[in-house]
Amino acid sequence: MAPILGKPVSRRSLLRTAGAITGALGTLALLQDGAIVPQRLALADPAKPFPDVQFDLSPYMPPAVTYDGIPVGMPPVHTVFLTATLSRIPSSADQSRMESALRTIEANYPYAPGGVFTHVSYSDNYFARLPASLVDATMPRTLSGDQPVLKRAVASPTDVAPGSHVLELRRPEFTVPLRLENNDVLFTIRGDDSSYVADVVSWLSGSNQLVGRPIASPRFDAGLRITSSRAMFVQIGLPRYIAANAGLSFASFVNPHSPMWMGFADQQVDASAPAQNVTFVGGGGIHLSTATAGSYFDNGAVQHLSHDLLDLEQFYVDGRDPDEGPDTREPFDERIQYMFHSPAPVEQNPNDPFYNGGGPTNLKMLGAVVRNEFHGAGYAEQSARQLQRMGHLSTLQRSGRTADGRPIHQRIDGPGFDAMDTTTGRDTAKLQFSGFFPSADFFATMRSNQSAVDLLEKYDLDEEDHGLERFITATRRQNFLIPPRRHRAFPLVEFL
Repeated sequence: MAPILGKPVSRRSLLRTAGAITGALGTLALLQDGAIVPQRLALADPAKPFPDVQFDLSPYMPPAVTYDGIPVGMPPVHTVFLTATLSRIPSSADQSRMESALRTIEANYPYAPGGVFTHVSYSDNYFARLPASLVDATMPRTLSGDQPVLKRAVASPTDVAPGSHVLELRRPEFTVPLRLENNDVLFTIRGDDSSYVADVVSWLSGSNQLVGRPIASPRFDAGLRITSSRAMFVQIGLPRYIAANAGLSFASFVNPHSPMWMGFADQQVDASAPAQNVTFVGGGGIHLSTATAGSYFDNGAVQHLSHDLLDLEQFYVDGRDPDEGPDTREPFDERIQYMFHSPAPVEQNPNDPFYNGGGPTNLKMLGAVVRNEFHGAGYAEQSARQLQRMGHLSTLQRSGRTADGRPIHQRIDGPGFDAMDTTTGRDTAKLQFSGFFPSADFFATMRSNQSAVDLLEKYDLDEEDHGLERFITATRRQNFLIPPRRHRAFPLVEFL
């Protein structure tokens, strides 16, 4: 691997950048003073080949760290989702150019959290450009329902979309209609150093500079055009840092030990599946498609990408019914039940359930890290029936796990902070959500069950007791297929 010399992209350069990558580079620049580049040991043997599962980072990441008795695996600090469209079917030369571009990144940056991980996936729009007979012959199908594993994204029952359930407590500035996107390609670029991630984003977008040297950016006969960029950051304390620097009204309520905006960690080891288990060919006894070992897309998966606005003002400050009294702040025991289960799995600070998240003072992380317990697929309905409320985790687990409680998805989601899709034009807290799933239908079912509109109506629940739905607004959704590494460059084009 070539050595990395200095910072290839300065803060000043980031702030001067224009175009579709401005959003992500602006967020990365904002974080350069607050994010810490962790010193992580290189675990993978550089002599061994890369995993065929593109998104399998496990050989390269350090072991989980235990917080308050709970193992947590922190991902790369920074991730940028870079979407693009094509103007035509890629050529065989384009296929070679794409592979060459990805190898150029890997030759200049170590494939490690201290360097850069770059993955690429493709949407149904991309595959629609290819002969249908070729796609049908290679695309796996679900064993349940006999459907293609990759399908166009659909609206969740609580999205702002025609036919969806209208949430009365969703505030007007967060009532943003859902857009089902039409990109062809998604690059996922990850690393601990924001300047390295920004350098690769800029190079893929046409900077013709990489690691401070003139290296021609990739050009394709198919006319790749960058359409959006979204930066995500995951590090303990970063949301509190951003909130305080931006002067947000709820800043003092954000747990200073949390890597997520809502004050609770989302990176517990038992909350996410090993990469192999969610591929089309499966692993760990999970196999949900017709893919077989050695088939074209065997070690691929569906990657869902959505962009979510977070109404943290309502979540922290103004979430309770004013009829209950003049103090409308949300205490810890309410917020933890929105996020996890009812009753609250951890007790709040009896003296101050608001400041620094209001979690228990006997825990080092003040309740930021809570065990991701599985109470069974039927627990959301049980709590709706018996307790008249449901937690986000309870509803997510209605179909997201095996019978013995193992997740069948791998999430890579985290905080964002920019003005994309806001009604105010101001930087706003975001959830940049992505994840890997055995099929598009699997994700759609899981997201529908998470919204739990059926239980909301069946048990006539108040929206205040309906998980996180009123605090989250998805403004964009799209599904992609992330192929095995051996077919990562414009898949199937070699057969044309």
